[in-house]
Amino acid sequence: MAKVASDIMTKRVVCVTPDTSIDELTALLAKHKISGAPVVEDLKSKRLVGIVTEADVLAKPAGVKTVGEIMKKRVVTVSPDTPLEEIVSILAKRKIKRVPVVSEGKVVGIVSRADVVKAMAGL
Repeated sequence: MAKVASDIMTKRVVCVTPDTSIDELTALLAKHKISGAPVVEDLKSKRLVGIVTEADVLAKPAGVKTVGEIMKKRVVTVSPDTPLEEIVSILAKRKIKRVPVVSEGKVVGIVSRADVVKAMAGL
């Protein structure tokens, strides 16, 4: 049976909110050894409103204090039943490193390039 997003996604997703400080964001990225995080309306609802990456942090203008000021609001997402082959295509064509898995507007997982490689290796 072909693998889908829900088979390979990381289910315990580190999320931030638009009000998260840049200092808190960088601490979370370093602590969890990740390079980006979905931005959600609030941590309880997990309704996706954006995404923020280490590249956004590096490119931030002076004086920026919160994630909401640097996050990307247009986010490429997949659903839990998106086939692995489609995820591979999205990551490659869009030159992105991760894609949130969303169900009914809520973040339920995230698939990174590392998750895809593990799946391709049968791990």
